[in-house]
Amino acid sequence: MIRYILFSLLLAPLASPLHADDSGVESLRQSGKAFASVAKAVSPSVVNIQIESTSADPGMTRTPQPFGDDFLRRFFGDRLPAIPHYEQPNKKPRALSQGSGFVFAAQNGLLSDKTYALTNSHVVEGATKIRVRLEDGREFDAKITGTDPQSDVAVIEIPTKGLPAVKLADSSGLEVGEWVMAIGNPFGLRHTVTVGVVSAKGRTSLGINDYEDFIQTDAAINPGNSGGPLVNLDGEVVGMNTAIFSRSGGYMGVGFAIPSSLVSAVANQLINGGEVKRGFLGIVIQQLTPALAESFGLDRRTGIVVAQVADGSPADKTGLRQGDIIIAHAGAPVSDIGAFRNRIAMTAPGSPAQLAILRDGQRQELTVIVGTLTEDKVAKASSIQSAAALGLSVQAVTAQLAEQLDARPGEGVVVTQVESGSIAALAGIEPGTMILQVNREPVTDAADFKRAIDQTPNKRALLLVRKDGMQRFVALRW
Repeated sequence: MIRYILFSLLLAPLASPLHADDSGVESLRQSGKAFASVAKAVSPSVVNIQIESTSADPGMTRTPQPFGDDFLRRFFGDRLPAIPHYEQPNKKPRALSQGSGFVFAAQNGLLSDKTYALTNSHVVEGATKIRVRLEDGREFDAKITGTDPQSDVAVIEIPTKGLPAVKLADSSGLEVGEWVMAIGNPFGLRHTVTVGVVSAKGRTSLGINDYEDFIQTDAAINPGNSGGPLVNLDGEVVGMNTAIFSRSGGYMGVGFAIPSSLVSAVANQLINGGEVKRGFLGIVIQQLTPALAESFGLDRRTGIVVAQVADGSPADKTGLRQGDIIIAHAGAPVSDIGAFRNRIAMTAPGSPAQLAILRDGQRQELTVIVGTLTEDKVAKASSIQSAAALGLSVQAVTAQLAEQLDARPGEGVVVTQVESGSIAALAGIEPGTMILQVNREPVTDAADFKRAIDQTPNKRALLLVRKDGMQRFVALRW
């Protein structure tokens, strides 16, 4: 009897913690059921897209690497070559690849005889045949409604009706730390679900697309997820999975999705007009760095600098000048080049844009009637160039900059932006540094500099730079 009592007493302390943990286990169980419910509701709208094309192997990246040896890779398809640096893939007469997509309700509604689905532009690039497979196993031949490579959004038409469509949420309300779920076809494994959180918002200047405003997530994303939905716990799409940051080519905890608000705006323009019309001011802009702020005699460190104003452009007609500092747009503070550029681009041509600027230290309000961006206008606005492999951007030395930098117009280029952790940053190159030579040859403008870097043999360059009146050589390898 005594032994039984002692045995019971010994067990008692062990039983109590197990009972106390029941509430935690139940909480996890409920979370799991919530994820399962979202996956069950959204999965019928997610499609597997199989592509036959004559384009380059889409398993290889099309994007210059802005992070040195770490690089962002485009992905879809079940082949992922291990390549340490950017390379031009070999052309093939026929290439088979795959990606993901999802059915959505366009503003003008689903048509009676077809359904619209969204995916990435790079998924269907060069496609000669598109085959869509649904969760229930049905397959259809689809065709492209429209693509916008600049934002990497594409709309395809599926010749059937009645497919369930997911709702596109207003991604501006998304918060860092929220639970999200990625659904797609990584490595050809159809309808795979992964869960994570929103790691960051508003990621720009990554060198992936021309227009960037990425959601960063740690939900596992791999080759084949490209074009699939990123959804919240309400089963609404908050983003389109597009790219990963990886050393190996596989998941490393950093994925990027295009916000649903941008996807929706682009997609509905493609459906209604077959193309995307973007707003245009006619200015070249650069980040207001501490060095530039000091040279302008400013205490503030946020805003963007107008480096150039195109003759006859909307900005020129309004009186915007080189050297103006844009500090607000539509009442919202301006602090990032990419975000400002996106907002102007998504402004309907002919609409007013309210800008607050600093000119000679004094605040002024301007209203610019936004124009329409065309290819020739893009070419004219290319005086700021990026060398993504090095992780920096440069601009030609204008008359005003020359005075501030104690230089001559046309003498070298000035560094406007340096990516943290990049090759350039590790070499001690900072915004405001002048680059006078590349491989012992003088450079006179941004296009000249980019050409010299692109043509550098063996991925090695010798730069002659000047900062604070001191010149030095910098050897870079990438």
